[in-house]
Amino acid sequence: MTEDTLKALAESLEGSLHSSETMRRLYATDASAYREMPQAVAIPKTEEDIRKLILFAAEHQTALIPRTAGTSLAGQVVGGGIVVDVSKHFTQILEVNEQERWVRLQPGVVRDELNLYLQPYGLMFAPETSTANRCMVGGMVGNNSCGSNSLVYGSTREHLLEVRGFLSDGSEVMFGPLDAEGFEAKRKGPASGSLLESELYRHIYQTLSEPANAEEIRREFPKPSIPRRNTGYALDMLLNSQPFTPDGPPFNFCKLIAGSEGTLMFMTELKLNLVPLPPPVKGLLCLHCQSVDESLRANLVALQYGPHACELIDNYILECTKVNIEQRQNRFFIQGDPGALLVVELVGQTEEEVRRTAAALEAELRQRGLCYHYPLVMGEDTKRVWALRKAGLGLLSNIKGDAKPQPFIEDTAVDVQELPEYIAEFNSKLKEYGLYCVHYAHAGSGELHLRPILNLKTEEGNRLFHTIGEEVARLVKKYKGSLSGEHGDGRVRAEFIRFMVGDHNYGLLKDVKKVWDPHKLFNPGKIVDAAPMNQSLRYAPGQEVPQFATVFDWSETDGIIRAAELCNGSGDCRKSQLMGGTMCPSFMATRNEQDTTRARANMLREMLQHSTRPNRFDHEEIKEVMDLCISCKGCKAECPSNVDLAKLKAEWQQQYYDAHGVPARTRLVASFNKSNALAAKLPALYNAFTGKGAAGRLMRKAMGFAAERSLPRLHSTTWRRWFRKNAPVLNASLNGNRKGKVLLFCDEFTNYNDVPIGQTLCRLLNRLGYELHMPEHEESGRTWLSKGLLRDAQQLAQKNIDLLAPLVQDGTWLIGLEPSAILTLRDEYLSLCRPDQREAAQQLAEASLLVDEFLAKEKEAGRLSSQEFTKEKKTIRLHGHCHQKALSSVIFTKKALSLPQNYEVLLIPSGCCGMAGSFGYEEEHYDISMQIGELVLFPTVRQQAAEVLIAAPGTSCRHQILDGTGRQALHPVEILWEALEK
Repeated sequence: MTEDTLKALAESLEGSLHSSETMRRLYATDASAYREMPQAVAIPKTEEDIRKLILFAAEHQTALIPRTAGTSLAGQVVGGGIVVDVSKHFTQILEVNEQERWVRLQPGVVRDELNLYLQPYGLMFAPETSTANRCMVGGMVGNNSCGSNSLVYGSTREHLLEVRGFLSDGSEVMFGPLDAEGFEAKRKGPASGSLLESELYRHIYQTLSEPANAEEIRREFPKPSIPRRNTGYALDMLLNSQPFTPDGPPFNFCKLIAGSEGTLMFMTELKLNLVPLPPPVKGLLCLHCQSVDESLRANLVALQYGPHACELIDNYILECTKVNIEQRQNRFFIQGDPGALLVVELVGQTEEEVRRTAAALEAELRQRGLCYHYPLVMGEDTKRVWALRKAGLGLLSNIKGDAKPQPFIEDTAVDVQELPEYIAEFNSKLKEYGLYCVHYAHAGSGELHLRPILNLKTEEGNRLFHTIGEEVARLVKKYKGSLSGEHGDGRVRAEFIRFMVGDHNYGLLKDVKKVWDPHKLFNPGKIVDAAPMNQSLRYAPGQEVPQFATVFDWSETDGIIRAAELCNGSGDCRKSQLMGGTMCPSFMATRNEQDTTRARANMLREMLQHSTRPNRFDHEEIKEVMDLCISCKGCKAECPSNVDLAKLKAEWQQQYYDAHGVPARTRLVASFNKSNALAAKLPALYNAFTGKGAAGRLMRKAMGFAAERSLPRLHSTTWRRWFRKNAPVLNASLNGNRKGKVLLFCDEFTNYNDVPIGQTLCRLLNRLGYELHMPEHEESGRTWLSKGLLRDAQQLAQKNIDLLAPLVQDGTWLIGLEPSAILTLRDEYLSLCRPDQREAAQQLAEASLLVDEFLAKEKEAGRLSSQEFTKEKKTIRLHGHCHQKALSSVIFTKKALSLPQNYEVLLIPSGCCGMAGSFGYEEEHYDISMQIGELVLFPTVRQQAAEVLIAAPGTSCRHQILDGTGRQALHPVEILWEALEK
């Protein structure tokens, strides 16, 4: 297909079409093990765009691969045709019928966002997945998704009422329930429908009316007692409906569309069943078991008590949660090191009802000698338990080295009563090959996600990938189970469908595809006519991993490529601001795949692995996707795989500058401290030239900064100069009544721009009884890191470790005001230090605290109390700094600000403010910076009454709030100083 042909198609669409190397590489993978370069990527804006794409594909004999969030685990949205991404524009909720309990919507609506919208109606769309905060309902229909609550609500298929969209001839169609008369009318011919639509009804009637076909389907398809079954096309479900089963439900092709993975039609609109919100009180009985087998036997007991979910987490995942920053905090309920956890969700109208059920279940388990610890978690803490469970998929990628838990037999489902025996046989089979497996997820439904640990970069790993897939297919067939319970067949299981359903039934499946899509336009190679499962993998057998001379120490991940490979494509970075969290601010603003953490990690991996250039970092494709990364570090904490894109970007920038030189503005921003040191000799003159007047506008223009921005002003003195003069007086005023000694880190921002805040900190700590010292040290290096000048940052880091580490060995805390500066000592210094400095760097990291953390710790230790503060009532809205959220917690700030007993501290549910150091000042990034601020932060601040205080520990956050809302945000120490009893 020529570029001119694609260009003509692009010009005909209201949406966009991309055939660049960048976009094709970004859409070559999903959350599966597969990789295939598409011909192009279409982002349609209208239904007419989709129709045009179908007709184009037919004319040019290519294929369309429908895609929403790209979180598929079986390779469903990876293919060689045109990927059609409907996640950006097909996102409307069109109609809610509260009385009849249904919603009409487009396929790009996110599942959890839908339920947020439905909350005021007291309704919800019940099926869920572990990816529910970013997966979209179109993908859920395609895969027939379900999740932990399928015990009660079943799968998406049970809730799909109608589908509207296009058939392979470009004709529009709507499928819904039909009575006998309606079915007959459709079968006989078009009144308003198309010829192809009628042919579909005639074909299915001929197929399922044949007794031999019906007998084969009932004999070979998975057991009806298995609620999770997605093997092939759902002919067994249609067979159980009218007219083929007289007392069955009305015929509805939606049963077939659900689980068809976009291979039969292109959906544009869905009508979904809604259910009332569940009972208000939930409790999680977290059963601690010695082994997976014990947890499965406990599961059979738990099912007798009507749980809403029974979810298993094995010891491999639990070990991974120990090293994940976010999930480590969610282990609060775990006692010891269980071989497995079984999380049983019980619901009721009252807490007493839930506790009564939990007690009865616990008593029976104890009587049977099952489990060793039975904590019942209730209230808000249940969210933390589920967060731990849902993070399992991403956490598994953290295992060091190239051998990873692989998703290819992770979706098998059997009758739950046979699950213990099945898993025992499964593990026995793996043992024959010298393998072990990760177990987690839906024990209550007879489906565990099972992931053998394989190295797909080796010939042996690739061979085992196929061999184990084949062995497990035989085992599942023995139990008359389903190879896919919820993740779909895709590329990874489709090869074995013929074996699972038999030759005769496989022929019926192929006939379905041929009638619906004779020219194989829609997602070919999935479900039927699939290639071998170990072809077109992300990692080629025999693939060598190149190593590079880097500035950061990447030994923790065995090199920078493996650090990028931690991204498994799970798409956590695609959640919107409605779902909370920081990651990923640029995607939240643009909704473009290329602005996700996933895209950046993928592109870096692609180029570092496949480039033939001497400097593999020297690629404009990497630069393109890195442009809007604002180094917020949200991914370091929120990505289950701990992908640290800020660190990856900084390394890439240094290597890229080695090839192209350092731009003047980059050098200017990085030299912030040096420039301020010079300007501080004449601060008034500097302020005049950089202010809001004509001179300031010219200055900003010359530097490449946005004219709309105000630049930070210099103070008349520096914090360090003030401290040298005033500290002796402050310390002497303690008269020996000191609570302790602290070291103050004089960061480059407070030293020149936020001097009054530094002064206030000193006065506050002095009044609270602390002796203050400000050691000599270099700047933190944050500005150099933010612009990717790592060698300069490394020099500063190594000097500071030598200067500061000896001072904290006696247990003295080093306290900082600016999160981005002091937390550098906890984060990047550990990867920039010399080998002989590692122990000292670790000691320094452990001794470095935000002032918020210090005050919270002193409060908990009983050295600070509310008696020292006002009893006045105030409300504070708190916006946390991104690095603080990633490397510490805003909870410390909330605790510190709650020292005055009548201060109510409410967190603003914002992610990044959008300023991100120099990013928001830069002319080309100003608009996106403000868009990020407008997501949550600015509107929330504007809604606050004048007497409400706005708190923000970060200097750039305070500046952004001022520029975006006109409100002056305060550092927490300013609020606490004013709150002291005078």
